[in-house]
Amino acid sequence: MNILVTGGAGFIGSHIVDAYIDNNHNVVIIDDMSRGRKEFINPKATFHQISTSDPKLANIIQKENIEIINHHAAQISVSDSVKNPVKDAKSNIIGTLQLLQNAVECGINKFIFASTGGAIYGEQDYFPAREDHLQKPTSPYGLSKLSVEGYLRFYKEQYGLKSIVFRYGNVFGPRQNPNGEAGVVAIFYNRLLKGHAPIINGDGEQTRDYIFVRDVVRANLLALNLNGSDIFNVGTGQETSVNELTRLILEAAESDIDAQTSKKNNFEQRRSCLDYRKLKGSLNWSPEVSLEEGLTETYSFFKNNGI
Repeated sequence: MNILVTGGAGFIGSHIVDAYIDNNHNVVIIDDMSRGRKEFINPKATFHQISTSDPKLANIIQKENIEIINHHAAQISVSDSVKNPVKDAKSNIIGTLQLLQNAVECGINKFIFASTGGAIYGEQDYFPAREDHLQKPTSPYGLSKLSVEGYLRFYKEQYGLKSIVFRYGNVFGPRQNPNGEAGVVAIFYNRLLKGHAPIINGDGEQTRDYIFVRDVVRANLLALNLNGSDIFNVGTGQETSVNELTRLILEAAESDIDAQTSKKNNFEQRRSCLDYRKLKGSLNWSPEVSLEEGLTETYSFFKNNGI
């Protein structure tokens, strides 16, 4: 198949590109390189350094005979979305709408969308959250993802565009960007490799569902053969506190540096955990990489490749 991957030079997107190519698909990458890195671009892919709102995108979709769009380009920082909701909306809502318009005008038949399970449910009523849990995001980032999910329903009803929505837990792994405030695993390893202590915000008892990037990639591979439209959580069903995560990170790095604490809390959600049984039932998907295994592999990558 001919697949367009937006954000294909970034953390999750580049891993998906590699997997698609390894499975004999033709891949075109769209990335404005605001977060992407040249060394993550698969040499077997066709690369265009443009944004999803670039007028040239429609011509690229037609010229490359694209059949499926996998949309991972996004503004990913929750804290940045709180500071600048307009900028977040321009990237995550308007940019996606422009991509969707191109999709229907160019006859695309499937759209895979990277949403968020970590931010879309807000403070959960039960754990782990199923896909039918009330969606009550507490940040503009979560609101932007929920808004796009609504637009995808509209584009299906109006134009027949099929979509697969993946609500990710907190994805981590090699190639994650350690700069900024998104991706605590990469941020902590970055500090450790520079000889600095990880800094835990608040009491450290806030929890997240940490999912290794290779498991996320498998879901995106399986989605290629899924007919119709649907929404799936992609997580482990396990909560891990920041305190416990920090302990495991220090173990993987074999570090004796003690973590520091900060009162800073940055509009932070307290708990998050996702029920993945729907994805297991539909695509026989389950997480395969343990948190400990994933942390060890991630640390090795950063240590051997630099931050």
